[in-house]
Amino acid sequence: MRRLIRRPWLLAPLLLVALSWGADRLLPLPLPGDDLARVVLAEDGTPLWRFADHDGVWRYPVAVSEVSPYYLDALLTYEDRWFYRHPGVNPLALARAAWQNLSGGRVLSGGSTLSMQVARLLDPHQRSLGGKLKQLWRTAQLEWHLSKDEILALYLNRAPFGGTLQGVAAASWAYLGKPPSQLTRSEAALLAVLPQAPSRLRPDRHPERAQAARDKVLRRLAEFRVWPQSAVDEALEEPVLLAPRQEPNLAPLLARRLNRPGSPPLIRTTIDAALQRRLEDLLLGWRARLPEHSSAAILVVEAQSMAVRAYLGSLDIGDARRFGHVDMIQALRSPGSTLKPFLYGLALDAGLIHSESLLQDVPRLYGDYRPGNFSSGFSGPVSASEALATSLNLPAVQLLEAYGPKRFAGELRNAGLPLALPALAEPNLALILGGAGSRLEDLLGGYSAFARGGLAARPRLQPQDALHERRLLSPGAAWIVRRILSGQARPDRDPRAQLVQRPSLAWKTGTSYGFRDAWALGVGPRYLIGVWLGRPDGTPVPGQFGLASAAPLLLQVHDLLVNRDSQRGIAPPVEAVPASVGVAAICWPLGQPLAKDDPNCRRQRFAWTLDATTPPTLAGEAQPLGLGLRQTVWLSPQGRLAEAGCAGATAHELAFWPAPLEPWLPRRERRSVRLPALDPQCPARLGPAPTPLAIVGVRAGDQLRRPASSAEPLRLQLSALGGSGRRWWFLNGAPVAESLSQAAFQQVLGRSGRYQLSVIDAAGQTARVEFSVSD
Repeated sequence: MRRLIRRPWLLAPLLLVALSWGADRLLPLPLPGDDLARVVLAEDGTPLWRFADHDGVWRYPVAVSEVSPYYLDALLTYEDRWFYRHPGVNPLALARAAWQNLSGGRVLSGGSTLSMQVARLLDPHQRSLGGKLKQLWRTAQLEWHLSKDEILALYLNRAPFGGTLQGVAAASWAYLGKPPSQLTRSEAALLAVLPQAPSRLRPDRHPERAQAARDKVLRRLAEFRVWPQSAVDEALEEPVLLAPRQEPNLAPLLARRLNRPGSPPLIRTTIDAALQRRLEDLLLGWRARLPEHSSAAILVVEAQSMAVRAYLGSLDIGDARRFGHVDMIQALRSPGSTLKPFLYGLALDAGLIHSESLLQDVPRLYGDYRPGNFSSGFSGPVSASEALATSLNLPAVQLLEAYGPKRFAGELRNAGLPLALPALAEPNLALILGGAGSRLEDLLGGYSAFARGGLAARPRLQPQDALHERRLLSPGAAWIVRRILSGQARPDRDPRAQLVQRPSLAWKTGTSYGFRDAWALGVGPRYLIGVWLGRPDGTPVPGQFGLASAAPLLLQVHDLLVNRDSQRGIAPPVEAVPASVGVAAICWPLGQPLAKDDPNCRRQRFAWTLDATTPPTLAGEAQPLGLGLRQTVWLSPQGRLAEAGCAGATAHELAFWPAPLEPWLPRRERRSVRLPALDPQCPARLGPAPTPLAIVGVRAGDQLRRPASSAEPLRLQLSALGGSGRRWWFLNGAPVAESLSQAAFQQVLGRSGRYQLSVIDAAGQTARVEFSVSD
């Protein structure tokens, strides 16, 4: 100790270390933290969108290993050849720079190392002696706390490249449209020199200056033999001709959705950047076709992986008049008829129907609920496949009544497709016509069951998202519904014919009540496509509906995807036909197999079946005379209706059509014609027949004309005879009036064309007439 006191200079190193340690603790190195700058990336790393920091700067973080070796060569050769050897400050470089500046009479060289430049980037200072000392201190801290690669990484991510760009990756994407790992020698030299004067050398504004600076770097690389002279000569021949700088501007609503608190600086998605760009251009082209204030949404998902490949939540995020900031992929909307395929698939699995089961497209009453058809009129007897393919409302309501609305909603919820109902409301029959709320992404997740063997799965937005899938349908039911939606509603008449195995586009449209939402959902060979059109504020858009508005956009997207796969040599997958699917010849009205010459086989059809089962026609309302679809009658030897105990009477089973279909049947198929006359000697005792219901005021086949001298619309005075109780009237499938008993009402016909007028009474009897109106 006395020696130290006598020789104080021996304490100097210890004192210097202590002072440095104290200064380091009092003035810690300002390493960058989370400044909320984010970049949302496509699956291949292409920037989709950026969120700037508080200074408006955006950057794309990269590691040293993710940058082209050409760029590192150019950077270190031009900026700091001895970077990995000096302790942060290069005395020789400082001396050389001082001599050049003094001899030249102006600043020719700075002599700063990369470490010193990083220190200035982290803690900017004034160009003064104090500022220089501060820079040297921060440089020493950098070398003390960080490795050389960590310091280099800070430069790669913080170097200025003009305007709001920082970092070589952001500059590479903005100026060159490629990742920094793919830089050529010429591009690497250009980006290496830009931070020297980022505004003066911007290649998109000053290509001549940028090229001269780049060439200087290239010649130095040849001078120090870092690159071969031949490679440098080739790079010197490349011109610097760049398009205006492009900042990431794709999938903005997805980016906003994923930019959550705590998100990493790089937010990776499953988006295909090229597809996203093409679809955004396609959708912008639809702007003129859509009504004012309307928006649109498109979601494209790869069926097998459930990776979202394109996410367009609105028409244009910058268009406030179209509510472009509202993400309609997540918005809760009425799904219209888009739920119908799920009901038919579940009914197939439940053994309620096969593909050609007889359903009733007729006016129906369900308490206070009187559903109508979207299209004109009622069709009478229809098959399940026809009802689904043409999206008829009444058969779907009939089927949901048999399946159960609560059961239906529960099955969808368990498969990941929840339906939103008003507070305290329970699932009811209106569910199948859009009487609930759903989201586009949930609907498309449900439709994935038709492409994935009955397994519904949630769309995946990010690579790390797990694949969540749940059983919704059996593979056979999913296969049959998909075939119906793709236009292969019925199998070949020959049950042994080979089943089509290459799936085409299967699609379904929907329109919510009041024309508020137009939907089109498609299941293609490889992709699921969802399209929504409408006003985000829920205002009706008259005349905009699924088939006319959303379906054309869906088909355009599908064609784009198919052509894209074809150009890439990607063949559509071959789908195996489930072993549970078969073909059977069935007969109407019973819906089961019968010999073709059987008198009860009124119409023969070929149906897709599951597990070789052919369910009978769904039971409907009670039939007149107490008869069901199957009725045993006793016939005398003369073929007349007789009592069971009459001499010589024999039992016969007759099949009848459901009573509500009577007005739509040919005369020869109606019950009154098919039932034999009563035997005069021993007549069958039948209950009183109900008074038939008939429309008064217009007759079937009438051709009505408006008065030539009047501009007023045609008005009909209508009433009904027969039947019982209250009557409900439908014009072209839509409810129009309600009347008591035989009371008359007036109906206005404002346009020319064909009309179908139907009426149903309290007992379920129906009547209809078809007529036309012309000018």
